Amino acid sequence: MSSSTELRIESIRRIYDDGNHNAFTDLCRFQGRIFVTCRSCPDGHMVFASSRIVVLASDDGIRWEPVYSFSVPHRDTRDPHFLVYGGKLFVYSGTWLVPPEGEQRDLNDHLGYGAWSHDGRTWNGPLMLEGTYGHYIWRAAEYGGQAYLCGRRRREFAAGIAAENGTELIEGAMLASDDGLIWRYAALFTESHGNETAFLFQDDGSVLALARGTATVPARICRARPPYTDWIRTGLDRNIGGPMLARWGERYLVGGRKTVDAAQPRTTLYWLVDETLREIAELPSSGDNSYPGFLEMNESRALLSYYSSHEGSSSIYLADLRLG
Repeated sequence: MSSSTELRIESIRRIYDDGNHNAFTDLCRFQGRIFVTCRSCPDGHMVFASSRIVVLASDDGIRWEPVYSFSVPHRDTRDPHFLVYGGKLFVYSGTWLVPPEGEQRDLNDHLGYGAWSHDGRTWNGPLMLEGTYGHYIWRAAEYGGQAYLCGRRRREFAAGIAAENGTELIEGAMLASDDGLIWRYAALFTESHGNETAFLFQDDGSVLALARGTATVPARICRARPPYTDWIRTGLDRNIGGPMLARWGERYLVGGRKTVDAAQPRTTLYWLVDETLREIAELPSSGDNSYPGFLEMNESRALLSYYSSHEGSSSIYLADLRLG
């Protein structure tokens, strides 16, 4: 793989801005159409029961229409991600239980929700995902007829710790499912400082994972072979907020929020070469931003969704990427 391959940002367009805080994207293709999902909340970035998950669809990547949205009573819905599995399009959301005013949020109250469609037009759900209580779910992947899901949780569900404090006690668990709705424990890929993680399965069943870091621990590359009991973890040189990991031809593309300068967070793209990040592009972004989704169109063209507040409001953008 050539790490010097030029990447051009051919165009960027804002595809969704409903006047709310719009954030946390994902992108996929299903039955010939392109889908983007995000969170929309009139009260902002933080945890609010007024939040909802939005799904948009397009035939050409230019004209977009909302096709579905959902919220969960008393819960903050956020970080939606797609999974195409078993002939269905799933959209998953991790949810916080919104506590009474003045009380602390509890990681142990996390619960995953999912909605699904056979055609991208008629939707079912949202439905509580069995086996996810106490886990904050994130990206999903499929391999060998099984669905896999990232879920971070507090070790032994330790009580009395507010919000996401005590990150040394937060684990990263891989959950597995036969139907996309009922989940079970499969592996523990990080034993401390667990956070948002993207999985990428190889042809031989081995898995490459990119785990976001914390305030004291940088992002990590995690590798394992089936049955995923023994992991090799390598620290990177920075944190990556809302990490994306995708294969584009023979290359591995990483995207997320770069915070080397805390005053200038940027949505940034890298080639992953062995265990090293090689920065290749910064997308127009600032303030609250990142959480990209990726869709390969062909060997030289791809689409990338992300959110940013560089034009004032927090909006959803779609970038057209070209190689060569």
